[in-house]
Amino acid sequence: MNQSRQLTDGALLTAIFMILMLIATFVPIITLIATFLLPVPFILFASRYDWKPSIVMLIATSILSALLTSIFSLPLPILMGLGGIMIGSAIYHRLSAYETLARGTIGFVIGLVFIFIFSQYVFQVNLVNEMNNMIEQSITMSQDVMNQIGIEELSEEQMDMLTEQFGMLTDLLPVLIAIAGLLLAFISQWISYKVISRIDNKQLQFPPFRMLRMPVSLIWIYFFSLIMTFFGLNEDGMVYLAVNNVLMLVGILMTLQGFSFIFYYAYVKQMSKALPIASVALTVFLPFFLLYLVRLLGIIDIGFSLRDRISNDKK
Repeated sequence: MNQSRQLTDGALLTAIFMILMLIATFVPIITLIATFLLPVPFILFASRYDWKPSIVMLIATSILSALLTSIFSLPLPILMGLGGIMIGSAIYHRLSAYETLARGTIGFVIGLVFIFIFSQYVFQVNLVNEMNNMIEQSITMSQDVMNQIGIEELSEEQMDMLTEQFGMLTDLLPVLIAIAGLLLAFISQWISYKVISRIDNKQLQFPPFRMLRMPVSLIWIYFFSLIMTFFGLNEDGMVYLAVNNVLMLVGILMTLQGFSFIFYYAYVKQMSKALPIASVALTVFLPFFLLYLVRLLGIIDIGFSLRDRISNDKK
């Protein structure tokens, strides 16, 4: 009976995925919505039957996608399938929401790396070179617009500095992939929680953001990477790129921890919800000043268990 239900669910969810896939490919108006819904069939199936049967579903959807659209659409089911299966499997094993998010992020990151490799060897497109070309074109267009509206043209030194700063985006590509994977995982998990709670009568939800706590080991990774920057690393070397990417990624996580503490502090002290929301908004508008303060707050919270001290003081 269970085997029969598994086959029925697999066929139904595969059909739903293919419909969403066709909409995402051929209906431009709602492409974005359909794209974010693509992992949900995999999440539903894996949350019921774990990852092994879900791999069969991934193979089936990949073959059908290549047949009904083209071989060039193959990366999309791979990306959404890997991320969806990782999230669904975590739900199946009843992991916490943030553990599920971490696994989903890993799945989507693997899928994004596959897209890069697929583009390189099948499309014969080097995405790094394409990014550099887009940056150069954007700078040239910006300079042309400035000339047309009468703004003083940038000096050669300023142009070199601007080009170098934008060029850092390609160096930070691993971090950008990680952030993209995290965003895809969060959106997919949030949608799937709503769907599963409605269909399977399970109470799945993210805990309040104020409860987010990063592991203490993150501080040691951050400071070790920070110390490495004082050794005059070769800017063209792999170690330099790795250290910069780790610093950027861990810095983002520390900032999230800082915001989480602000939300926690406002909750414990029974302050208005407008305070933490305003802190996020101000940091977005004044990042060069407030971003580092929020990051420092996150480091102190992790290293010295700041919120535990606040809780003890309240008692």
